Amino acid sequence: MSHPAKNEQSEEFEMVATTLFGLEEILAGELQKLGAREVKFLKRAVSFVGDKGFMYKANYWLRTALRVLKPIATFTVSDDKNLYDRVKKVDWKNYLTEADFLAVSTSLSTDIFNHTQYVSQKTKDAIVDQFREQTGKRPSVDLDNPTLRIHVHVEGNVCTLSLDSSGQPLYKRGYRSEVNLAPLNESLAAGMILMSGWEPNRIFIDPMCGAGTLPIEAALIACNIPPGYYRESFGFQKWKDYDQDLFDRIKEGSLQRINEKGFTILGSDVSEIVVRKAKQNVIQAKLEDAVKISAVSFQDFDPPDGNGVVILNPPYGERMNPGDIDALYKSIGDTLKKKYSRYTAWMISSNKEAVKQIGLHASKKITLFNGSLECRFLKYEMYRGTKKGGVQV
Repeated sequence: MSHPAKNEQSEEFEMVATTLFGLEEILAGELQKLGAREVKFLKRAVSFVGDKGFMYKANYWLRTALRVLKPIATFTVSDDKNLYDRVKKVDWKNYLTEADFLAVSTSLSTDIFNHTQYVSQKTKDAIVDQFREQTGKRPSVDLDNPTLRIHVHVEGNVCTLSLDSSGQPLYKRGYRSEVNLAPLNESLAAGMILMSGWEPNRIFIDPMCGAGTLPIEAALIACNIPPGYYRESFGFQKWKDYDQDLFDRIKEGSLQRINEKGFTILGSDVSEIVVRKAKQNVIQAKLEDAVKISAVSFQDFDPPDGNGVVILNPPYGERMNPGDIDALYKSIGDTLKKKYSRYTAWMISSNKEAVKQIGLHASKKITLFNGSLECRFLKYEMYRGTKKGGVQV
């Protein structure tokens, strides 16, 4: 008796989307909105359940994820020999051929190993040795453009091997060719906007816009443009079970949901050179109609009348003397009080001392990391007159 073929498409499995510290809740909300099941919080990550099509959709749509991982094996480890043996037990020909290229990355939260590179090396050795013993040939390593990226995570004595379905990290959207000295990670920018509660029917302003990342991410949210729209490729497109038709259908369905209703998204910066870069990035993102960037200082910028959100990512002072950075932050506070009376203001900074110069009470303080810098994302509710718990303007 012949059995009906298993429908691979609808087979569900667990996945893990990694993110930046502090964005786990925002990412979980994104996943639930997309239709993920069994969403659970992890440290700098969220686990969930879905099928192959959902994995493609998650890569294409998640704004605050860094990678979407598909765990394929979990086991306990005691030392490097034990790790090697357990990795070698996985049947790697399900995922690779000897003609393919692989890359291994590792994250550790354990006392057993203290070098991520060493664990990656051991894992790679086990995989290539398996192929060499079985076929006499072995896959090669290519860190930049592998056929398969493998991620090793060791927490305590538990090791999880995952396939990285994203390839390049998802914050690399593909629209940003021009960056400045300290560019804001695109996933962090999207997370800050989603955290601020901004809705496209309100004005959005970034008056210290740098490369234009915050206004561009705001426009992607407002227009319902998938953040993966600009990307040339994803890791899963090189997998043995890649389904081109399925991914094409997901992309087509996504593009039909793009909406270009009118809204006001403004960016400005004091530097003409910086503004030129920001405008170039807006053009790359095909958002010239949605985002307006101007060369004007925050203090001289006149926000439109109305209700809006202003998000600031000012210099943190690593390359400034303390007197100058204090003066800058004091002028930010003075300008917010003077010009932004109907706006909600948010600011990210790692400089706790300079933040005191703002002279306003933050109604919310959220810890986020901009690169390796621990920052506070601060909310200032600006009101005309007085309001209990708010700011008198």
